[in-house]
Amino acid sequence: LRSALAKHHNLHIDNIAAGAGVDALLGLTVRMFLNPGDIVINSLGGYPTFNYHVAGFGGKLVTVPYKNDHSDPEALARAAAEHNAKIVYLANPDNPMGTWHHADVIEKFIQMVPEDTLIILDEAYCDMAPANSIPSFDVTRKNIIRMRTFSKAYGLAGIRCGYAIAHPDIIRSFDKIRDHFSVSIIAQAAATAALHDQEYLAEILEKISQSRNFIYKTALENGLMPITSATNFVTIDCGKDDIYAEKVMNALLQQGIFVRKPMVENLNRCIRVSTGPAPEMELFAKALPAAIAIANGAA
Repeated sequence: LRSALAKHHNLHIDNIAAGAGVDALLGLTVRMFLNPGDIVINSLGGYPTFNYHVAGFGGKLVTVPYKNDHSDPEALARAAAEHNAKIVYLANPDNPMGTWHHADVIEKFIQMVPEDTLIILDEAYCDMAPANSIPSFDVTRKNIIRMRTFSKAYGLAGIRCGYAIAHPDIIRSFDKIRDHFSVSIIAQAAATAALHDQEYLAEILEKISQSRNFIYKTALENGLMPITSATNFVTIDCGKDDIYAEKVMNALLQQGIFVRKPMVENLNRCIRVSTGPAPEMELFAKALPAAIAIANGAA
């Protein structure tokens, strides 16, 4: 699998580490680099599993607010310098908002971060993002790890397989602490087969795009504002406060439509709807007007 990934990305096998999904790789990275009391920077409301790892290994989390529903790379970099942070985390595209930054913005962020701060660039959703949002690889830098997964566009979430791209010194460090049996033979075979079938991936990406467009349309028809997404979900601004958005979410859940929502202030006005097959999207479209009516106080 590592050989196939290296060939796919035009890298050397020594630049690739495989793991049981990005969550597992995040845990290993925090374990490798963090000492109790070390400062770690993340966006306020950013991917929470990373924060759990930081807390579990005794790190101190410092958060930076989102800016216009986007992570704020410049503010993250400034916070990393100000706090002498050991690690700074940035997801591009973002979870939970689905927004993204151009590659130039990410490259500027990388240059701004102090060389003794490790950058974790989580690119779990990169296969669904515009090509100009993903910087080219620079595996000569010793303070950046880029993480990718087969859980999103490739659809293999339950099989747990992801990978890290980094300088060989970082990759070798994974071998010192990782569970050497965490990525099963079945997971390796499935991931390798998925990687080699780029034609099928292209079909799936087109279906995701169609589904996102359907969610945009459905939200607008119901007076809600969808946030343009580069992921396999769409975050929808419900236009009011946290309580109202939660009412909309719960009313959908009561109709058998499972959606989620961001929980921190300023983002919690939204709900988050995953893309899916057309029949499931039609069920969402049918349920949404009733959910809004319930949230507005209808009996």
